[in-house]
Amino acid sequence: MRQRAAVLCGAAVIAAGTVTAVPAGASAPHPVGAPYAAEPGWEKCGTDDYPSLQCASLTVPLDHARPDGKQITLALSRVPHTSDTYQGPLLVNPGGPGGSGLTLAGFVASSLPAEVAAQYDVIGFDPRGVGKSEPALNCRPGHFDPVRPDSVPATSAVEKANLSRVKSFAEACGEKYADVLPYIDTVSTARDMDAIRRAVGATRINYFGYSYGTYLGAVYAKLHPDRVRRLVLDSVVDPTDVWQDVNLNQDLAFQDRHRDFLAWTAEHDAAYALGSDPRRIEAAWYAMRTALVKKPAGGKVGASELEDTFLPGAYYNGYWPYLAEAFAAYVNDGDADPLVEAYENFGAVDAAGDNGYSVYTAVECRDAGWPRDWDEWRDTNWALYEKAPFMVWNNAWYNAPCAFWPTDPRLPVDVTNRELPPALLFQATDDAATPYEGALTAHRLLRGSSLVVEEGGGNHGITLSGNTCLDEHLSAYLADGTLPRRDSGGSSNNNKADAVCPTLPGPKPLESRAASTSSRGSTLHGLLGFRG
Repeated sequence: MRQRAAVLCGAAVIAAGTVTAVPAGASAPHPVGAPYAAEPGWEKCGTDDYPSLQCASLTVPLDHARPDGKQITLALSRVPHTSDTYQGPLLVNPGGPGGSGLTLAGFVASSLPAEVAAQYDVIGFDPRGVGKSEPALNCRPGHFDPVRPDSVPATSAVEKANLSRVKSFAEACGEKYADVLPYIDTVSTARDMDAIRRAVGATRINYFGYSYGTYLGAVYAKLHPDRVRRLVLDSVVDPTDVWQDVNLNQDLAFQDRHRDFLAWTAEHDAAYALGSDPRRIEAAWYAMRTALVKKPAGGKVGASELEDTFLPGAYYNGYWPYLAEAFAAYVNDGDADPLVEAYENFGAVDAAGDNGYSVYTAVECRDAGWPRDWDEWRDTNWALYEKAPFMVWNNAWYNAPCAFWPTDPRLPVDVTNRELPPALLFQATDDAATPYEGALTAHRLLRGSSLVVEEGGGNHGITLSGNTCLDEHLSAYLADGTLPRRDSGGSSNNNKADAVCPTLPGPKPLESRAASTSSRGSTLHGLLGFRG
């Protein structure tokens, strides 16, 4: 791995737009459109980690086309600005869809340079259907309880068992939330963001989104380009592939990323004693999977749960030492306890996870069309399985409720934007959850945007995670609009990166149970979650 960069990587920079500086406490400019409600009633809700957090709620229409119709409630959080220079609200989103953003506000405010964070009201929110927003969806509690059928439908009986699960989930959603599901989608959430903007009295918002949050931000910018001041997108969803192709492309990238983990394990044979040949280690991993089909570890970890446990390693390499320890203990010593512990830490789904998954399916099934013919799903995924067996079928069943979803899909949003102020995009070249090509596509579609690339990086969510080079670009943009450009003339080739940062060194085997990588990186990835 290349060494961490301590300075800005050599790219020319220009300023994007004008810094809007308003003295703290001054009257905000009249917002575009009438607010749905008065200024939210912010109350203290600080934690030990984020003592400045405040919380509030906001009532918005379920259907924004009928503002006087049924109302729902959004949960909000905020770290208020403290500087005399005020740059407005900075809305943050952790992805998903289905991720809670309340704690992310505290993380972002505390991770940015203090002088930058102090100029913004950093605002998190639970999107409609999520967490503390009301109603919060939970279609089928315990949907992921172990032990589930093997994800690979090698027999008709296994396929039928998996189909029964996903059909039951879709039916339960339709029965419990028939009046809500048509409005759980990205466009509706983007309109909620505009309601937040109005409620806090801002003419324009700043926005910072990770993962799915990059698509949400691009959709908001398409709806309201004149209401966007600054836009930061980290780990960029391909906006032209939502959502089936996004997931199929992930499968191939997850295979490569899993093999990166196996290669790392081979490099550290002295710690794990699994051998120095990645191919033999891969064979041992699949042999472990086969054994768990017959005898789940601790009565909890079957083949599907094993995949759930190791998938987070494709998102964040800080988990690799823990996963390798559990793998080695099972293979070398026949000790399943560390594997069960890893499952409980990384793979198990609790009530919050049930809620997140319910919103995930509601959004992905509503945002765009999926095949309704199961034969098409079967043929597509078996063909892909030949190339990428690690996660193809697990991911297929995760999304399969969309084949039976009780609401009709919308048309995907074309986020092509020539009216938007210059945006700043971040992308790791080897990110599996949002492959690199998607960032290039978004860079091309968002005219005037700048793309910062972490060369050789494989983590998903890369800013505010310990890479100084990336974070300095982020801070400069939020401070005064400075953007990297590929040449001194300020023009940008939208098929290329405007700045390149080296990736951080990889993790080391654990010498203790302490975290093996930066605490900030571990905290961020705990907030971002998986599948988003």
